[in-house]
Amino acid sequence: MKQVVQNLRGEVRVTDVPPPALRPGGVLVRTVCSVVSPGTERSNVAQSRRSLLVRARERPDLVRQVLDRVRREGLAATFRSVNDRLDALIAMGYSSAGIVEAVGEGAEGFRVGDRVACGGGGFASHAELVWVPKLLCARVPEYAPGVGPADGDRGVGLPDAAFTTLGAIALQGVRQAEVRLGETVVVLGLGLLGLLTVQLARSAGCHVIAADLDPDRVRLATGLGADVAVLAGADLAPAVSQFTAGRGADAVIITAATESQEPVRQAGVLSRDRGRVVIVGAVPADIPRTPYYEKEIEVRFSRSYGPGRYDVAYEEQGHDYPIGYVRWTEQRNMEAFLDLLAQGRVSVVPLVTHRFAFADAVQAYELLTRGSEPSLAILLEYPDAPDRRTRIATLGGPSAPTSGRVGIGLVGAGEFARAVLVPALRAVPEARLRGVATATGISATSLASQAGFEFATTELGELLKDPAIDAIVIATRHGLHASQAIAALRAGKHVFVEKPLCLTEADLLEIVRAWEGAGQPRLMVGFNRRLSPHTLRVHELLAGRRQPLAIHYRVNAGYIPPQHWVHDPVEGGGRILGEGCHFVDLASALVGAPAVRVSAEAVSPDGAVALLSYPDGSVATVAYVSGGHPKVEKERIEVIGAGVVATINDFVTTAWHAPGGEGRLVPGGQDKGHRAGIAAFVRSVLAGTDDPRLTTADCIQSTLATLRLRDAAAGGVGLAIERHPLAERGRQAES
Repeated sequence: MKQVVQNLRGEVRVTDVPPPALRPGGVLVRTVCSVVSPGTERSNVAQSRRSLLVRARERPDLVRQVLDRVRREGLAATFRSVNDRLDALIAMGYSSAGIVEAVGEGAEGFRVGDRVACGGGGFASHAELVWVPKLLCARVPEYAPGVGPADGDRGVGLPDAAFTTLGAIALQGVRQAEVRLGETVVVLGLGLLGLLTVQLARSAGCHVIAADLDPDRVRLATGLGADVAVLAGADLAPAVSQFTAGRGADAVIITAATESQEPVRQAGVLSRDRGRVVIVGAVPADIPRTPYYEKEIEVRFSRSYGPGRYDVAYEEQGHDYPIGYVRWTEQRNMEAFLDLLAQGRVSVVPLVTHRFAFADAVQAYELLTRGSEPSLAILLEYPDAPDRRTRIATLGGPSAPTSGRVGIGLVGAGEFARAVLVPALRAVPEARLRGVATATGISATSLASQAGFEFATTELGELLKDPAIDAIVIATRHGLHASQAIAALRAGKHVFVEKPLCLTEADLLEIVRAWEGAGQPRLMVGFNRRLSPHTLRVHELLAGRRQPLAIHYRVNAGYIPPQHWVHDPVEGGGRILGEGCHFVDLASALVGAPAVRVSAEAVSPDGAVALLSYPDGSVATVAYVSGGHPKVEKERIEVIGAGVVATINDFVTTAWHAPGGEGRLVPGGQDKGHRAGIAAFVRSVLAGTDDPRLTTADCIQSTLATLRLRDAAAGGVGLAIERHPLAERGRQAES
């Protein structure tokens, strides 16, 4: 299919991408029409076309992040990463309408053939096919059989329905103003949202005064029902005073988009005593004290299209808010706007200044950004038969000879895959980057094009059935790891899973069974720290030891907001599983044997202090905590035993005192072993045997130990591992 995309260099184009996968909790929609937002989308393109110097001045926080990365990883790696980020493709659009083609599990309230309005950045994009979560869709009122718009029937055409998201944004602004019948509302800024707001406030029984700097839009507001429409400037305050008999406006809704502070200043002048000012548009919110204090004006912000916005549980997971507690959610605002369209109380037809065929979308953006002629709403109209190929070739063929190389299929294109795994794969000469699959076609195509994969797809099955793919690298969210690893193993592929391997012991058992049933192919988890040069140096110092070790592993994990997906028990599994597995595995690697018992105490919802016991008497404490200062290094490992004291400091430096003397390792930049781990996996596939430094047995046993650690932390108890059935399977694998 085709989709409108933009990179961070400001280049907009229509490109081929595979159609989105049908996922649970949403619907697959064939787009009929979408609206180019003249405010948000123009701003996005303009921002990306600014020079890097200008952007650096505006976002010093991002500059600091880049400089921190230079210190950690070096200038060359950071430069490559920044360029990759600038070239990454971004979906455009967030307001569309179309016809449901497939319904995912959990979205059974919709049916194939339903006409729906769709909303949401990253979902209701300018694309021929979109997957949209069920709470970001609203069914469009149908026309009665045999009648249509010309007959005055209360139905809504899909071109009008494409405005629903924008209408919901305007409607939420009116709701935030809490206007009542007979009140006077001033609307500052008569762009698309402002003109919709004029009509909505009028429909609510309010008197409306509209103002803008553009005389054409002032005239349009008059035709759409404004009682008074004037040019913003010296005439506005007298007009408001005259209309309200000197009392001032009950509410002022700012729908302008400007860097000027004038709209906020002017709103304070126009408001009545104890009036309300609602900020919908992108304006500076520097509130002048005098008018706002003297009138005790209430200032409110309107957050997009209603309650539920930016809440992952609502938007993506489909958890609706009870109507008794939250009357107007995103979806219910969308439904209300559609109903107003059906009643004829709001009209979007006068707002459409241009229509473009979807194939000509780039021209629409040029019109929007260059301002060569006046424009307001731009409607994109789509073909009836989109291209439905499930894979899109991004290269003409393999970029190097394929013999003696491992065909790689990558699942997932998140930040870690882009920044760490893909560069590591590209650095291995024996790796052939064959295909990449993600849930959205744009992310798959973007990564495939940048990294040199031969094709992009949204279907894991395309990778599994491809005979040129020998190994699957899984880098999706944690809750998908087990099912995808099992599917890949059953398809006869070797598997590399970015940690964790799974989230439950039951899943671990199923993975082991699938691995055994497939003839024990290479199965590796991304426990890369085993292969860091710092770890390998400590191994050398401890070679031949006969005494037990004492290991203290302190992790200053850093704060992750509670709403982040990693905390979700189904999607992420929590931080102990998601990241703590690294530290459990490294402790076992340093000892040279799996743990036989684990005790733990939770120190926060996402942290714990654990004690791991080993068969030779060695012990390791792992303190994984999130409340530390961000300027202190993340990981510090102290290893004591056999006459050796070694300290690994964040995998940047290692210092030691040993019988042979003291020393220090500073390889230049942080090296946690990511590249060595990927190289070991690829070469183990070619060799047909595990890398002895990180075997399948190691991965199974470290995963089991981490699962037991999580359970121990939850109950504050100690749990044995040695006699667990999965530990026995791990020992069998080792032998």
